[in-house]
Amino acid sequence: MPQRTLCFRIRPDGRVEERVEGVSGHSCHTFTGRLEAYLGTVEQCTSTSDAFRSQAGQTEVLTNELH
Repeated sequence: MPQRTLCFRIRPDGRVEERVEGVSGHSCHTFTGRLEAYLGTVEQCTSTSDAFRSQAGQTEVLTNELH
């Protein structure tokens, strides 16, 4: 299983930028959903090239880890 990484950048104005690495497909939203709920309202979401890669078999693993 590839390593998954969450990177955060807290800007001087208080905004938090989040970057997900090592998660293919749109399952990154499942991976970060709970944390984003605690941080506040998501103002912008930009997909990286990883979002368009095949996610075969990963969605189930990520969902199980969150519960």
